[in-house]
Amino acid sequence: MELRTRGWWLLCAAAALVVCARGDPASKSRSCSEVRQIYGAKGFSLSDVPQAEISGEHLRICPQGYTCCTSEMEENLANHSRMELESALHDSSRALQATLATQLHGIDDHFQRLLNDSERTLQEAFPGAFGDLYTQNTRAFRDLYAELRLYYRGANLHLEETLAEFWARLLERLFKQLHPQLLPDDYLDCLGKQAEALRPFGDAPRELRLRATRAFVAARSFVQGLGVASDVVRKVAQVPLAPECSRAIMKLVYCAHCRGVPGARPCPDYCRNVLKGCLANQADLDAEWRNLLDSMVLITDKFWGPSGAESVIGGVHVWLAEAINALQDNKDTLTAKVIQACGNPKVNPHGSGPEEKRRRGKLALQEKPSTGTLEKLVSEAKAQLRDIQDFWISLPGTLCSEKMAMSPASDDRCWNGISKGRYLPEVMGDGLANQINNPEVEVDITKPDMTIRQQIMQLKIMTNRLRGAYGGNDVDFQDASDDGSGSGSGGGCPDDTCGRRVSKKSSSSRTPLTHALPGLSEQEGQKTSAATCPEPHSFFLLFLVTLVLAAARPRWR
Repeated sequence: MELRTRGWWLLCAAAALVVCARGDPASKSRSCSEVRQIYGAKGFSLSDVPQAEISGEHLRICPQGYTCCTSEMEENLANHSRMELESALHDSSRALQATLATQLHGIDDHFQRLLNDSERTLQEAFPGAFGDLYTQNTRAFRDLYAELRLYYRGANLHLEETLAEFWARLLERLFKQLHPQLLPDDYLDCLGKQAEALRPFGDAPRELRLRATRAFVAARSFVQGLGVASDVVRKVAQVPLAPECSRAIMKLVYCAHCRGVPGARPCPDYCRNVLKGCLANQADLDAEWRNLLDSMVLITDKFWGPSGAESVIGGVHVWLAEAINALQDNKDTLTAKVIQACGNPKVNPHGSGPEEKRRRGKLALQEKPSTGTLEKLVSEAKAQLRDIQDFWISLPGTLCSEKMAMSPASDDRCWNGISKGRYLPEVMGDGLANQINNPEVEVDITKPDMTIRQQIMQLKIMTNRLRGAYGGNDVDFQDASDDGSGSGSGGGCPDDTCGRRVSKKSSSSRTPLTHALPGLSEQEGQKTSAATCPEPHSFFLLFLVTLVLAAARPRWR
């Protein structure tokens, strides 16, 4: 009797296991009306949906209990879930790009307006004060402002040499006008060689050089940083999702419908694990992304004060006026020193005399006070840059909360990937290396996405440029004397390939429009470089990182 009773209980237990494994037989008759509604709303044919639940042995992604989904439905919903996630990623990327674009255009427009206002003031004030000393040299001043704009926009110019060439040309022309006789070319060559010692324009050239190089490189590196950040976001948004991610997203979003519990929303930790696995490569951008944004916030310190970008860019005309005033004040002393150094010039008997008698005035200009516009723009930009610092690592949580209809709490009523119930696995960390034990997405941590690795390198390069700019250095142009290599070394690109060097001192050359700002056309860029050449240090570093990753891959396995 006892043996028969024990056998009866074993039979009951076995029957219970079968019911648990295959589902309640009565559930076969459950209607699939809710699934039909959801499936039809996605634009699919309702003829694919069975009227009542069927056995689910055919399913390849969802749990294989009784189900309302056919193989074709599972495939359609898997593709649709992938497209929905990609759309959500693109929406987030576009929102971030719009934020960066708003900052870039606001601050860029302000700096360009400062330079335009400076040139307009010069054009209005100089003719009345300086007469022919200005009107006969308007092209030289116009060219200077054009070169300053090109430099600010990212063209291939060496600013210090651009300013030196401007002062040399201006000295020759003004000295001729101050001395109506026409001077021979060899005398003007001697004058040019003596210019640095004679200091014909007083302190204005030196002050403008020191302040302008720091101010312009700070201003342009900041807006370039915004452009690079936006470009990185755009390129990362184009990285396709892995097949393993598509399967995991389908299981997360739609398998509950197939399982017959369409009201169960994904458990929060379950959703985070899926998206941390799908976006593991993107999370690896976090460290360099933060470095870039921190450097951009730091460089804004260079916008203020007498040597700040706003004061200098908006006050170029002030130094030009001081320079011409100094030349007129020191005319006699300068002439005597030039004659002493270069000899007495041969007077051209056909030279005109009236110019000498014409009265020339002095011009006293004051820097315009700040309107507060830049302070407001920078304050808003800094606040937004801080807000987006954790964009890449917060993306999984943001998408789960806003796009994946995540359950408000991890309880027994949320979808855990198998059934309605609590989700027990722990949440993975951020980044590729932390996904080795992700229970929801199979991630090969030995194969980082190369597009994203390239963008990490671009962030590093731009951060390095910003840090150089904070110290007042243009990292795109290094004096050959700084590295002791001498003339012609370190260029990474022969002259016949890159075209004319714009700097006699510089041994480096870069692609003129690599980090050009909005408004710089290809035609404008070609004015400063006859041809293009890849930026040596950027591509070398990227190539080196690629080799290291390729060499390390077998060891990771």
